[in-house]
Amino acid sequence: MIAETGLAALWLAASLALLQLVLAFAGLRGNKPDLLAAVRPAAVAQGVLTAIAFALLITLFMRSDMSVLLVATNSHSAKPWLYKFAGTWGNHEGSMLLWVTVMGVAGAAVALFERALRRDTHMATLGGQAAISLGFYAFLLFSSNPFARIDPAPADGQGLNPLLQDPGLAFHPPTLYLGYVGLSVAFSFAIGALLTRQVDAAFARAMRPWVLGAWVLLTLGITAGSYWAYYELGWGGWWFWDPVENASLMPWLAATALLHSVTVLATRDALRAWTVMLAVVAFSMSMVGTFLVRSGILTSVHAFAVDPERGSFILGLLALYIGGALALFGWRIGAVREGAPFELVSRETMLVINNLLLTVILGLVLIGTLYPLMTEAFGHKVSVGAPYFDRIAGPIALALMIAMAVGPLVRWRRDHAQAVGKRLLVPGVIALLLFGLVSALAWGRIGILPFLGLVIAGSVAVASLAPLWKRKLRRTPLFTYGMVIAHLGCAVSLGGMASDSAFTVEKLVAARPGDMIETAGWQLRFLQIQPLAGDNWTALQADLEVRRNGAPVTIHPQSRFFASPPTSTSEAALLTRWDGQLYVVLGEEVEGGRWQLRIWWKPFVTLIWLGGIMIALGGTLALLGRERRGWLMKWRARHAA
Repeated sequence: MIAETGLAALWLAASLALLQLVLAFAGLRGNKPDLLAAVRPAAVAQGVLTAIAFALLITLFMRSDMSVLLVATNSHSAKPWLYKFAGTWGNHEGSMLLWVTVMGVAGAAVALFERALRRDTHMATLGGQAAISLGFYAFLLFSSNPFARIDPAPADGQGLNPLLQDPGLAFHPPTLYLGYVGLSVAFSFAIGALLTRQVDAAFARAMRPWVLGAWVLLTLGITAGSYWAYYELGWGGWWFWDPVENASLMPWLAATALLHSVTVLATRDALRAWTVMLAVVAFSMSMVGTFLVRSGILTSVHAFAVDPERGSFILGLLALYIGGALALFGWRIGAVREGAPFELVSRETMLVINNLLLTVILGLVLIGTLYPLMTEAFGHKVSVGAPYFDRIAGPIALALMIAMAVGPLVRWRRDHAQAVGKRLLVPGVIALLLFGLVSALAWGRIGILPFLGLVIAGSVAVASLAPLWKRKLRRTPLFTYGMVIAHLGCAVSLGGMASDSAFTVEKLVAARPGDMIETAGWQLRFLQIQPLAGDNWTALQADLEVRRNGAPVTIHPQSRFFASPPTSTSEAALLTRWDGQLYVVLGEEVEGGRWQLRIWWKPFVTLIWLGGIMIALGGTLALLGRERRGWLMKWRARHAA
């Protein structure tokens, strides 16, 4: 009965979404307060029902109930409990139920806690959220039922994809979905504001926490996913420009632009049209990513579904929601008054430049992702890989980093070019010194993009600290610290990317136990090959004694075999030091009892993920600082009254 109860909860939640939509727009159209009063309870009840449905699906996976088709095809009774739990969303249907659950709970949170918006805009926002949810309920119930039964029930399940049997599965997908759904809430806010013509600072202040929270979660999800793929897939890279990787990057780029735009609107009442349009674009990119992952047009370790009918369903939803939003934008934006003016030399201008560069990068990534799919549809296979993205998007990304460094040093509304030049003096001198240092150490031995990346990373790191100059640090707002840490994190990540690209050393050898291998200052002694057995896998493990100017350390790269489903994987051995990582992968046995070993020394590569964590931390501090200031202002107003 657990599966049937979960399915019933989903049907009830879908019915409440329809009721919520009808109540919101009938109440607004007829100005009927009694109808509007029922919108919030419907949203809250919908969120509770989706949470119940998802909890019941988790229960089915934890109990290994093989009479449920989804459990039988994506789980196994011998799996460790963590992979039973995380396996709930490690498949198409379960991940879509997670998406719908987060959307329902987010709608309930908007209904319960949002008090800054006018009532009509609030109700229109909840109506918009119900409209989005309704489409996904239809997709789930008619095309992707997670509670479908199988008769007769198999004795055991087929198991989870071994590449997904990693603790990263418990963290990476949920953070991405939380980010995507946060963008859906921002989209609903924009729809509500357009319908009621309330595109103003109050609307932006209400939407900003959702955008900032979504951006932080997307940052964490992308950072975790990058590191997971780095150590799990065994190819030695941290970003492959896989179309599904790009599907998570594109919403992040749009959300970054939206975050800056909504901040300007909230604090300076400018960039009104920009903010609404970027809210639509950000959610559009989430929908495009959903289509790519679930349409069956991609073959990727990240992709969930291979059913074109499901892809057609999502494509229809994308056309309905995004086409409708763009039509509404074109209809209503003329009625939105122009925001507060600003001069050419101002922080607002720098943020517009920032948004333009982000939008250009987004467009280039979108073209590079979709173009091969379009040409293949006409019978021509074209490959677009790292060279395209690096050469086309790389220079623009470096220009974006420069704009990011300059922006916080320019005053709001109006500034003077001479004064800005004085503030840029120290970062400029640092850039010149770094240019000379990197030229002396590596000129002619590294590419132009890594060279410029190292120079710009150091300059941006110094410029990012400038907003703290001559401030009383104890009285500096928390959101200012958040901005500084996030921008510093961008510089740290850029430095790690440039160092990895410029200085990585790779060596491929075929060695016997007892052989000594030397590379990049490291000595590796191949000790032995031994068999191992895990909970649901067997493996061949190489033991290598590694030394570099100190005591030896033993590392253990593995080649694993999973019986259910039958799959072989490589488990890279990573040895982390302050200046980089040693990365070793065990390959196949070749003639003469030798084993292939692929060895990389990757200087400062860990800075990539350290920077990602810093960016997310900065966003979290900014969110807490903004919310804390809002609470304090409300408390003081009540106290004064």
